[in-house]
Amino acid sequence: MHTSQLETRRNALIHALGLAAAGGLLVQGFRADAAAARASDWAWLTGSWKVRHRRLTSRLTGSTEWQEFGGTCVNWPLMGGAANVDDNVIELPAGDYHGVSVRCFDPGTRKWGIWWIDSRYARIEPPVWGEFRDGVGTFMGADMHNGIPVTAMFRWSAITATSAHWEQALSTDGGKSWETNWHMDFTRVSA
Repeated sequence: MHTSQLETRRNALIHALGLAAAGGLLVQGFRADAAAARASDWAWLTGSWKVRHRRLTSRLTGSTEWQEFGGTCVNWPLMGGAANVDDNVIELPAGDYHGVSVRCFDPGTRKWGIWWIDSRYARIEPPVWGEFRDGVGTFMGADMHNGIPVTAMFRWSAITATSAHWEQALSTDGGKSWETNWHMDFTRVSA
């Protein structure tokens, strides 16, 4: 990896953690014991992954045209597993961009929060909140898409030691109907 790529990744992570701290993600007096029971929820994601992306070319327009491309993800735990972060390279046909996911367990609600930072926009997206049940992680939150209020849902499924599936869906009717607009299939990179 080139020095400029490392510097870009490092700056994105520093920016993400600064925003997270300012937003209350890293809470003073965080109770690690309360989160310890959930620390293993994301243990499977730690490490390096190749990612195969498939996304709709246009969201919430009735599009059925899908675009496929590659990418990478590197994830590591923080705070004894009560938080984690990953650095993503998304290899769009029009050019690569970077994204950072920051996840933190809230011992008060017993839910995980997930924040996304996209290098193209230099802002932290509204969080989705949720949990794992029966091997499936479902996380939802309020967001906006092209000025329209939406409910966003991230879902992790088909999780094994070497693979996982992620999908994103949006709803404009409070969750009565969903448009799945992005799939990612993860394959672990051997050490």
